[in-house]
Amino acid sequence: MTKAEKIAFTIDTLQELYPEIPVPLDHKDPYTLLIAVLMSAQSTDVRVNKITPLLFARADNPYDMVKLSVDEIREIIKPVGLSPMKAKGIHGLSKILIDKHNGEVPQNLPDLEELPAVGHKTASVVISQAFGIPAFPVDTHIHRLLYRWGFTNGKNVVQTEKDAKRLFPKEIWNDLHLQIIWYGREYSPARGWDLEKDIITKTIGRKTVLNDYYKNKKTR
Repeated sequence: MTKAEKIAFTIDTLQELYPEIPVPLDHKDPYTLLIAVLMSAQSTDVRVNKITPLLFARADNPYDMVKLSVDEIREIIKPVGLSPMKAKGIHGLSKILIDKHNGEVPQNLPDLEELPAVGHKTASVVISQAFGIPAFPVDTHIHRLLYRWGFTNGKNVVQTEKDAKRLFPKEIWNDLHLQIIWYGREYSPARGWDLEKDIITKTIGRKTVLNDYYKNKKTR
């Protein structure tokens, strides 16, 4: 298969598997999405979705959030991990949104990335999922899969994002990054990976990845 055929095969397979694409983090507007994405760092979406309703019952907008102390926020979000840093970030960014952006979440990467505890990936998720602006946030699933599929050398997420944006049409970035995340979780996980169920990697996977898989399978 040529590179173009591999890309077309990947897009078609993902479209077939995920014609409707659920958004992993529960939210009701750009602000609650921003907070949920920030909380999901080094945690799971399932855990975050259990905790955000408790936080949003107290404060689901920046004006109410700044009325809570950092310690109160930390107490609520403790189960998601890294709570001291995240609580500080949530309180700090809420104050900046009020002071600089009239309480609204900005719709561009530079302004979002200036907010405390908001990195490039979080900002990219927010502009794509809250505002429909094309972006290609790269999480661990996407990083792993694009390497397995031979679409990037996988040295770091910055390079993976550049390669993804170069290879895939801009108009499908927002859907595609979510489809790859769901596919990675269901068919191509880091642990307990069964290549027989992973049709994309089995069909177009990087030779070294496939060879390593079969070698490890034999030694088990």
